[in-house]
Amino acid sequence: MVRVIATALAFIFTGAALADDWKEYENQDYSFTIHFPVDPTVETTTYQTTDGRSFPARVFSAKQDTGTFKVTVIEMPGEETGPNAAVMKEATKTVAEGGTIKLDIEHRVRAVYGRQLGIAGANGGYTYVALFYRNSRLYQVEGNAFVAGGQAEVDAMRFQQSLDLT
Repeated sequence: MVRVIATALAFIFTGAALADDWKEYENQDYSFTIHFPVDPTVETTTYQTTDGRSFPARVFSAKQDTGTFKVTVIEMPGEETGPNAAVMKEATKTVAEGGTIKLDIEHRVRAVYGRQLGIAGANGGYTYVALFYRNSRLYQVEGNAFVAGGQAEVDAMRFQQSLDLT
């Protein structure tokens, strides 16, 4: 928890200075905006659930020397909504695989409730994740710092926190 508070304070004090370097990316087709450090690449993929189901997905991602930034939008019709829904629990397990969850709380963007996670990687990195299920889509946002602490972790948190569902 101390790490989260320290990183949040660093974000507050450095975020304004860095704001001009990042670009707002808007995707009207998938109803979201987010700030990337560079223009993201976009690819189509398939999302596999642990029970063997497959769903079409789009991945919007960018990479820097210090980390990666990714939004995955999965078309998953008919799932239960809410921060404690089965789809959220399964997505939490998937993104945390190989790491240790240090933060797992309910999170909200506008009127959409989801989950926010902080995951310490076995390799010394740290990942900030946001999960939302809205309009038959699972939104999975991941800001990954290759090394925990410092500006890389601030950037990962900043990315995850910049999501807006429109």
